[in-house]
Amino acid sequence: MQYDVGRIGRVIVARGYDGEDVYAGIEQIAARENIAGGVVIVVGGLRRGKVVVGPKNLTGPPEPMFREFDDAREIAGVGTIFSDDTGPKLHLHGAIGRGDDVIAGCPRGGADVFCVLEIVIIEIEGLTASRSIDPEYGLKLLALAGANVKSV
Repeated sequence: MQYDVGRIGRVIVARGYDGEDVYAGIEQIAARENIAGGVVIVVGGLRRGKVVVGPKNLTGPPEPMFREFDDAREIAGVGTIFSDDTGPKLHLHGAIGRGDDVIAGCPRGGADVFCVLEIVIIEIEGLTASRSIDPEYGLKLLALAGANVKSV
């Protein structure tokens, strides 16, 4: 396990409006505000989404299992923002439900706001982190770099 230590910078509060793309909106805010790393909290509604709910396989590069919905659901989620070579990228996981039907996972295949989504972005300063392709998994994963990275 590797780790680095940062500190809290700015706190940004945003509102997502009905029909807006959750990922595009949050990533645009991060790019505009030059946020290199941060924690994201979301609470509100999603109109539709495609959610990764686990891997189909337990060996080799993971092949995602998806569940889709298009019926307006509630979400409580948390994620991180770190940049890859194209800019800030959101990695979000949450519990997404309607009635007794709950999906827990990563809405990586897209997600649109239903009615309202409250978003809090907590900037992390003082560390060097990015998303880069991990050769073992073939996914863009968190990579820590810099003189202060430690291992345990």
